[in-house]
Amino acid sequence: QVQLVESGGGLVQAGGSLRLSCAASGRTVSNYIMGWFRQAPGKEREFVAANSRSGSTYYADSVKGRFTISRVNAKNTVYLQMNSLNVEDTAVYYCAADSGVLRNPSELSRYDYWGQGTQVTVSS
Repeated sequence: QVQLVESGGGLVQAGGSLRLSCAASGRTVSNYIMGWFRQAPGKEREFVAANSRSGSTYYADSVKGRFTISRVNAKNTVYLQMNSLNVEDTAVYYCAADSGVLRNPSELSRYDYWGQGTQVTVSS
């Protein structure tokens, strides 16, 4: 199985940028569909972005054009570049890995492995 550790969260002003990293160990990320999800206080965890094994990318409408998911298999790391951040992006961000067949990468229940999360706070 794979272990995932997120980093790169923090406090940023609205309009700013952050890059989250998800470092994997145990198995290589090339074996998985990789996703980013987030959970704001009092809300359910929601899909942000996903990256298939072949490199196809998928985004929630709320982040399309502002966030970019990528992976560097040689570093066994997945990234989430977040630009033009706004206060609605404040949440704990989670990295996840899906070992199954690519069907609906936005579906939370499909992911088998999760990181512990990293806090992103955007101030106005």
